[in-house]
Amino acid sequence: MNVTITPTKLHGPVTPPPSKSQAHRLIIAAALASGESVLTHVAPSQDILATIRCMEALGASFTWSESTLTVQGLTMNRPTPSLPRLDCGESGSTLRFLIPIALAVAGGGVFTGQGRLMERPQKPYFDLFDAKGISYTLEDGVLTVQGQLPPGDYPLPGNVSSQFVTGLLYALPLVEGTSTITLTSPLESEDYVAMTRQALHQAGIVLDGYTIPGGQHYSPIQGSVEADWSQAGFFYAGLGLGNDLDIQGLDPHSPQGDRRIVSFYEQLTGPEHTVTLDVSQCPDLVPPLAALAAGLEGKTTHIVGAARLRIKESDRLATTSQVLNELGAQVEELSEGLTIRGIAQFAGGVTVPCHNDHRIAMMAAMAATRCEAPITLTGAQCVAKSFPDFWEVYEKLGGTIVKSEEIL
Repeated sequence: MNVTITPTKLHGPVTPPPSKSQAHRLIIAAALASGESVLTHVAPSQDILATIRCMEALGASFTWSESTLTVQGLTMNRPTPSLPRLDCGESGSTLRFLIPIALAVAGGGVFTGQGRLMERPQKPYFDLFDAKGISYTLEDGVLTVQGQLPPGDYPLPGNVSSQFVTGLLYALPLVEGTSTITLTSPLESEDYVAMTRQALHQAGIVLDGYTIPGGQHYSPIQGSVEADWSQAGFFYAGLGLGNDLDIQGLDPHSPQGDRRIVSFYEQLTGPEHTVTLDVSQCPDLVPPLAALAAGLEGKTTHIVGAARLRIKESDRLATTSQVLNELGAQVEELSEGLTIRGIAQFAGGVTVPCHNDHRIAMMAAMAATRCEAPITLTGAQCVAKSFPDFWEVYEKLGGTIVKSEEIL
């Protein structure tokens, strides 16, 4: 789908969609419980549907009623003895969370994905599997893992992805015996691990730091998913670009690390002519931050600590700079970040690809409000990965768009 945006100012109240990160974690905890759980304020984005699909393959069942999800835990409906097949779509969280969980509950699994998903590095897991005698093969985009997840020490680097830590925190309580996760480098995106701990606590799982007692059982949960601070970043970008938005429904005390958008927004819109933003703990905020910084005339912004963005749905450092520059911004791509020189207005008048990346599409949509001429985004349906009704919300806020299926 292509979306042509005629530059107009957005205005009105807006509440970001439910947190995808929190929903993944609550859904998995509920699916691992013995009994029925009820989760409210859940949005069926493509990534969340991938996690549900994979937990169904492991034996859980789900029932929707509008935004309420009722979960029957997999311990009530055991999977067949053969290795389950788990289609993770394009969800990196689903893949990395479920690899050790599948080992713990089903002796392994056959994992598939779409887009760039199966290219994302899994070496931290593979190194552990080599040490613990767990077999794995990755051929033609299909990852097969098989074996028993034993208790013991699990050394992990903290600077590749916190998702490996989360996967083990879910799986290791289910094995017999105590285990310990030992971080071999500083942990980035540590707030995502805090979200994991919160969900595990809700399900009755006991952790002592990174020491995990084994033989535990998940308890059913009742929970509601918070509004998403990651998606709020795009509305903060819109606000800073001169749109009259009232961003509502967010918990300022949320464990979501992307609540840092508030302090970053204040830095960017403050009086300093040069700003440095370290995004090592919240890399998903880079596209909206870049869009905002690009429209702040006379301000130079350095975004650092963003190397991990090269292994997202797109090489997000490359695509962020490419798309903004095509719109008329001044963005320099660096090896681990961006340097952005703000200008008053973007020229627009171009057709740009979304690179199959939901955050690039939403970034471009906010930048369009400062363009002098209309822009067309190709592949704009990719927002469904995390925010399926983004374009409808954009229109309700006064955005002027035309959708088409024409091949450009």
